[in-house]
Amino acid sequence: MSSPDALATVTATLQSLLSGITTLVTTKPPSVARGASDDQINIFLYATHYNVAFRNSPMPRPSRNGERAHPPMPLVLKYIITAYGKSDDDIAAHKLLGRAMSILHDHPLLGAADINGITPDSDLQNQIERVRITPDNLSLEDMSKLWSSFQSAEYRLSVGYEISVVLIESTRTNSTPLPVLKRGVNDRGAHVVAGPSPSLSGLRFINQKPSAELGDLVTLLGSQLNSDDTSVRVQHPQLSSPIDIQPNISSSRTELAVQLPNYADDPDLGSKWPAGFYTLALVTQRPDTPPWTSNSVSLPLSPHIESISPSSAPAGDVVLTIECLPQIREQQNVALLFNNQIISPDSVATPASPTATTTLIFTLEDTISRATPYVLRLRVDGVDSIPVDFSGTSPAFASDQMVTIS
Repeated sequence: MSSPDALATVTATLQSLLSGITTLVTTKPPSVARGASDDQINIFLYATHYNVAFRNSPMPRPSRNGERAHPPMPLVLKYIITAYGKSDDDIAAHKLLGRAMSILHDHPLLGAADINGITPDSDLQNQIERVRITPDNLSLEDMSKLWSSFQSAEYRLSVGYEISVVLIESTRTNSTPLPVLKRGVNDRGAHVVAGPSPSLSGLRFINQKPSAELGDLVTLLGSQLNSDDTSVRVQHPQLSSPIDIQPNISSSRTELAVQLPNYADDPDLGSKWPAGFYTLALVTQRPDTPPWTSNSVSLPLSPHIESISPSSAPAGDVVLTIECLPQIREQQNVALLFNNQIISPDSVATPASPTATTTLIFTLEDTISRATPYVLRLRVDGVDSIPVDFSGTSPAFASDQMVTIS
């Protein structure tokens, strides 16, 4: 999701889109916008509204079972665009306005290529929901009221636009309970019923994990699933192109298994598959027909803590060095979950070598001695590492995912 800088990013992106018409594209109130006699387009953000649907629905967080997810702040931005001709010539102004409307008509969606590099650190291009540009048909009465609020501004032919939805992530912190080791009586889990139409309804991970790890076998659940002429396509915001994987041969129409690649077969896998949320869909290619893509489901891919140093430390301020895979990319969000706290890293260093681990430094402040070790988890783009050892007869927290404060 986006940061509060997203409002400025939307305005600056519109300014960039329209800069090809005239070099003078301003973002001022109409009462003070006209300050030259050249061709000019003015973009003014005059109102912001909440999107009620997104405000009442938290974004999906499949790997955060037990946590209370805070909904994002979903904003709808209202703009008015006004054109001024050279020497205030109305014919020239009408030409400018027509060209501006044509450009915005051809950009109903703001893509990552339009947004990237406009303003730093807004992450607007990475939010789940696309940003849409929609004409806002203001009545003559509404337009009259709007221009009268600009005080001394002389009315000019204008057009309104609505930009939605901008999802600004909540800054409130959540509690972070440990993963559930058993679900239901005898650890049988929940019953899943497939839908009647050919589609994906969910995923199942080995050992009832909340998310997948590289090398895992992932089972796709749904209806009318078939491995013939079908590949599994996964996409991630940090990847420039999707990844296609051939599924295992299926004898069931309700389940289809796919094997994620592992480090043994590809040592530099950590640089190719970033942790975080992927979208997963089936792509069917039959002879003499265009490819058909199913609905998408969310595939959370967990990071893995390779080492923790030191594994034990005296009470007080503790500096931890953590090595992890997959590698952390520059625009990814990373945090350490420690004793119901969410701690940001002091530094993140990812070497150029594709086989190397990312090194993260964290400072644990004012720790206190405890009889049992603390279980650590690493969160990358909303997906937590899995600090559980499944090699025994029953799952237990892995000793190499802990730190002891003595």
